[in-house]
Amino acid sequence: MTAVGLIGCGGIAQDVIAALRESPGNGVTIVGALARAGRADEARKRLGAVDVVETLEALMARKPAIIAEVAGQPAVVEHGANVLRGGIDLLIISVGALADAALLAQLKAAASEGGAHILLPAGAIGGIDAIAAMRVAGLSSVRYRSRKPPAAWRGSPGEKVTDLGALKARTVLYRGTAGEAALLYPQNANVAAAIALAGLGFDATEVELVADPAAPGNVHEIEAEGAAGRFAIELQGKPSRSNPKTSALAAMSVARALLNTNATIVI
Repeated sequence: MTAVGLIGCGGIAQDVIAALRESPGNGVTIVGALARAGRADEARKRLGAVDVVETLEALMARKPAIIAEVAGQPAVVEHGANVLRGGIDLLIISVGALADAALLAQLKAAASEGGAHILLPAGAIGGIDAIAAMRVAGLSSVRYRSRKPPAAWRGSPGEKVTDLGALKARTVLYRGTAGEAALLYPQNANVAAAIALAGLGFDATEVELVADPAAPGNVHEIEAEGAAGRFAIELQGKPSRSNPKTSALAAMSVARALLNTNATIVI
């Protein structure tokens, strides 16, 4: 039985718990979930029988083997190093936080000190395993394109590039590196960061962000080339039922990673 703690009690946490409950006998038990101070009662209503705590110390006292962050990038900054120094593996869904080189170095040092691991699920996309495998043989290029309807870019720097409300044709809002994209467009940071960490890194991973009136939703396109070959993948994800701003696949990738800790066959 693998004991798991959650940092976060929102939509992703709800979806992860629901997915685990739909897999009886999976060998995973949620021993607690960390809520923000003063939010525990509200969180208990959402999470049902899961024990909700308000401090990381209380969560770690339940001796989880893995703590999964499902709360957003600020939670990685606030709690990540302490979890790892405590010898507990940390699964991070908000991978975009690792675009901060100083934070990434801090977490690596904490993991080494505590003898723990930083676990990164694929999140809202596919193809991460292929990129990581191709890196072993040698990667020459990795490109990621995020294509969304104009309205999906509201509140982003894209509003300064073009008039999103009047857009009639496909328009590139940004073209550059994964590292810069993660800082300028944090709503795309998790996907860009996961691709960068699996492959060529933040400075060598090419990113293109596109506003497209014809886009059927949020579309992710990935291309990779290297000594082992070439692949291209396109994925159109559906939103979570618990939180429409979150991809349903992101929560399922967390659940899959947790289920794999006790699986006889791990894929």
